Amino acid sequence: MSVRRLAEKQPASFAFTPENEAWAATEIAKYPPGRQASAILALLWRAQAQNNYWLSKPAIEAVARMLDLPDIRALEIATFYSMFNLEPVGEHFIQLCGTTPCMLRGAKDIAKVCEDRVGAQRQVSADGKFAWAEVECLGACCNAPMVQINDDYFEDLTPENFNKLLDDLAAGRPVKKGSQTGRVSSEPEPGAAPTLTDASLYDGSVVGAWKQRFDDARAASAAAASEKK
Repeated sequence: MSVRRLAEKQPASFAFTPENEAWAATEIAKYPPGRQASAILALLWRAQAQNNYWLSKPAIEAVARMLDLPDIRALEIATFYSMFNLEPVGEHFIQLCGTTPCMLRGAKDIAKVCEDRVGAQRQVSADGKFAWAEVECLGACCNAPMVQINDDYFEDLTPENFNKLLDDLAAGRPVKKGSQTGRVSSEPEPGAAPTLTDASLYDGSVVGAWKQRFDDARAASAAAASEKK
């Protein structure tokens, strides 16, 4: 396991917005007396989202105070789980899946775009817009290669459409979430050869044929046993 440390440069303070503070109170109230500490993951996650997708030391300590916990307990949680970013990640944090399906479908080409446009992993770009990191499976293997940017998935990437996606994000233009090639969910790509279209797969005839084979085999076995008697 890699050592995870807090960023060297830290803001002076952190406070939830009134809306997030009210949300946090509702979240804490879900747990019985004495168990409010169970809300820590949810509160740290909301603090990270408010703080441009990274957790500062003051943010972690603020959550600890809300839950009446020693600071070290909240720090233990924040530094253990890799979903918490302990350093600034820019306005748009790109998590690039590098697991086998994405790698086979071109994740290295997407990583090259990140390197060329943003720089080294977990380094915020000069304009403050982007940072990126390679991560393990994000669970969208059928739509590989893909990235998660902040809370959203962007799938079926190519260097061309990924560059356009980054251009649009940098300019503040609306972007299309999900597949970048137009396919819906994990259906076949547009124009690809369709599959599972044989009508016999759905009219029961295939199942019936298999059942008949078993019935015939069972009858033959019974007849053989009868003859032996």
